[in-house]
Amino acid sequence: MFARLVYESFRRQKRRKLLAGAAIALGVTVATAMIAVATDIGDKINRELRTIGANILVTPQEDTLDLEIGGVNLKPPSDGAFLDEADLPKIKGTFWHNNITGFAPMLPVNVTLQRDGQSQNLTLLGTYFSKPLSYGKEQFSTGVRSTDRWWKVTGEWPSDNSQDILVGERLAGRLATKPGDQLDVSGRQLRVSGILSTGGTEDEQIVAPLGLAQEILGKPGAVRRVFVSALTKPEDELGRRDPKSMSGAVYDRWYCSPYPASIAYQLQEAIPHSHAEQIRQVSQNEGAVLTRIEGLIFLVTLAALFASALAVSAAMATSIFERRSEVGLMKALGAGKVAVASVFFAEATLLALIGGLIGFATGGLLARQIGQSIFNSQISIAPVLFPVILAIAVIVTFAGSAAAIRKAVAMDPVFALRGEA
Repeated sequence: MFARLVYESFRRQKRRKLLAGAAIALGVTVATAMIAVATDIGDKINRELRTIGANILVTPQEDTLDLEIGGVNLKPPSDGAFLDEADLPKIKGTFWHNNITGFAPMLPVNVTLQRDGQSQNLTLLGTYFSKPLSYGKEQFSTGVRSTDRWWKVTGEWPSDNSQDILVGERLAGRLATKPGDQLDVSGRQLRVSGILSTGGTEDEQIVAPLGLAQEILGKPGAVRRVFVSALTKPEDELGRRDPKSMSGAVYDRWYCSPYPASIAYQLQEAIPHSHAEQIRQVSQNEGAVLTRIEGLIFLVTLAALFASALAVSAAMATSIFERRSEVGLMKALGAGKVAVASVFFAEATLLALIGGLIGFATGGLLARQIGQSIFNSQISIAPVLFPVILAIAVIVTFAGSAAAIRKAVAMDPVFALRGEA
């Protein structure tokens, strides 16, 4: 009898049930898509943000040491210490090597440019462009073409093993230099392979392969600093703590979390005599962007579910009003409040499951479309999300139906049968 009542309700009120089911499916569709995007958006946005530059800087440890006596800095003036280029592949040997998307060593060198009988002092910046390296069995390429993707070159990128150079666009404008020209740099004839535009200080410099800069400086294997681009998570209270103040379990959790500070700490361990720290302007802005986007996704999801609950509430209220004679008859025949409420909650549950199933499938398609159009990659939905979505659909449906069902339970059968309830 119970099943028949539920079946007849769907059969006789197809339009009402269809509207309620559509409202549930729509709300669940948005919730599924937003939850799927939220769970996968961290890495996606992190990878997009990695195009704005490195977020960790590695320098020689000696650069952080100061000797002061009586307020006077006694550290001798010098070009500073250097890192060893041979240690750089160890960056890919850290615990978070999969999170490190690239790194670019830098070696600035003061050079003299001879042109038209005049000499000019300039800075030549040695770096990797797209250098093939290996660590153990892992083969990879790295350089400014992966860490500084906004660099634009008119002409060709130099090979990392060549004697070709890039000339910054402002410097090239003053020198009237174009790709293919030869420049006399500190007694070496170097071919200009391209004109570089970065919007930064590099536009006033010559950028060359790292090996060429080391040769000019006379220091094989020398590296002045390394910019590392890594996928990280926003700092929270644990991420901002000093590792020296942590106990064993807390330290392990901090060490095994991809905070900028923990990755920098591991880079410092991997590269001898180095000091690594996050570039806070980049790292903290990334965290702020992620937090705001996640907050926006949460608000959109909440608004969609609230609208769905309101639509269900209106549909259920109308449905129960039309069935007031049926409710009155059930009560007159001895049905208690629990029996009456169970009929309507069973209908709501069935609606929620049907709407949740349709919404989950549609939300999965929407999430994939969002991933393809915005991030140019697919957003996958974890199977564990399915029961969560169904639970959300049931909760939203119950929340929207509760007021109408409570009113049905409280109906007086005399007035209900007379159509006055």
